[in-house]
Amino acid sequence: MSEDKKDIKQEEKEEKKVGKKPADVKAEKKNKEIEPVEGREETELPEKIDGLEELPDDVKKKLEKRKSEKKPLQKGKKKKKKAPAMVSVGKVYVKATYNNTIVTIADAKGNVISWASAGIAGFKGPKKSTPYAAQIITRIAVGKAKEVGLKDVSVFVKGVGTGRESAVRALNANGLNVTYIKDVTPVPHNGCRKRKPRRV
Repeated sequence: MSEDKKDIKQEEKEEKKVGKKPADVKAEKKNKEIEPVEGREETELPEKIDGLEELPDDVKKKLEKRKSEKKPLQKGKKKKKKAPAMVSVGKVYVKATYNNTIVTIADAKGNVISWASAGIAGFKGPKKSTPYAAQIITRIAVGKAKEVGLKDVSVFVKGVGTGRESAVRALNANGLNVTYIKDVTPVPHNGCRKRKPRRV
């Protein structure tokens, strides 16, 4: 028993020297102890998302903080998540306004696979509509969509914000093959009734 206590004290001293917390050391030990289960293929293990690794540190921190803040489901019925079906062809909808940019990725039927907005990435105020914000949120949305196996996309751009071009370029830069681009910005084709002329 005394030897075990000595070993534990030595480990704690080493942790203090290295600067690791006891929780980190326990997590490392658990990771080492996990062995591959028989009958399970390597492809079933969760893989890291390509796009999210390249994000700036401040955006990563904000995304992690947002995940931790999510409220747990209420007691009672639990929602079961279905395993996402593999999708190779999809559609990307970019809504670029003066105040915000929203990127939504859907399959061919229109079912949403992933989405991202400038607010999710931690941008506030006038920074939400910048081309840089559009580039970052496109990377986030594409990173989630790549898990499902998305490769070819057709892009539908709506709005006149500054983030529209950079969002489309970011799609191509993050490994998606853009096959088709269409501007679907609503245009008034007569517009509202004009005011009657002022009588003086």
